[in-house]
Amino acid sequence: MALRINDTVPNLNVETDLGTFDLHDWLDGKWAILFSHPKDFTPVCTTEFGAVAQLADEWAARDTKVMGISIDGVEDHKKWKSDIEQVSGANAGFPIIADTDLNVAKAFDMLPAEAYMPDGRTPADSATVRSVFIIGPDAQLKLSMTYPMSVGRNFAEVLRALDALQTTTNNGVATPANWETGQDVIIPPTVSNDDATAKFGEFETVLPYLRKTSLK
Repeated sequence: MALRINDTVPNLNVETDLGTFDLHDWLDGKWAILFSHPKDFTPVCTTEFGAVAQLADEWAARDTKVMGISIDGVEDHKKWKSDIEQVSGANAGFPIIADTDLNVAKAFDMLPAEAYMPDGRTPADSATVRSVFIIGPDAQLKLSMTYPMSVGRNFAEVLRALDALQTTTNNGVATPANWETGQDVIIPPTVSNDDATAKFGEFETVLPYLRKTSLK
């Protein structure tokens, strides 16, 4: 079954290069991001995990945990981290799940239930394991993005999406296209004008169903 927005993510027991965790225990009521990769020692993925490492302070500022996933073993992960740190110049202190049995990839609907990895496999055999999952403090999936192997992920967009999710969750609002932190937000149509005034003060009515306000 597909994992959809607002579904509770599976509480899997996962082995990582930093130990074994029950996923919900690891989440511990915080925001979290899972980054999946089809194989260790691949060029695009190495730059991506390097970007994750470089953003350690940004994740911490948002009280957000990060964890990688790759369909290789713990020892490969440990060796790969040396390459990641060399490329990025940053400490890769986040855990990487060793999904050798494909349990995570299948539970998160990145591979079909009948999938298996052939001998001598290449990254193409698990090409669909190229997703970002943002998970809320309630352990529910809030956002997912899936990329082809040839296109590196835009981590400025991952951060922007995380900021938008935290802002909308904490304030009962929505965000417009291309929204950045500090810009005006949208008041949901389900909120009456009187309630909007009481909650937000002044707001701009662009259209009867499109009202903007500032959270500053």
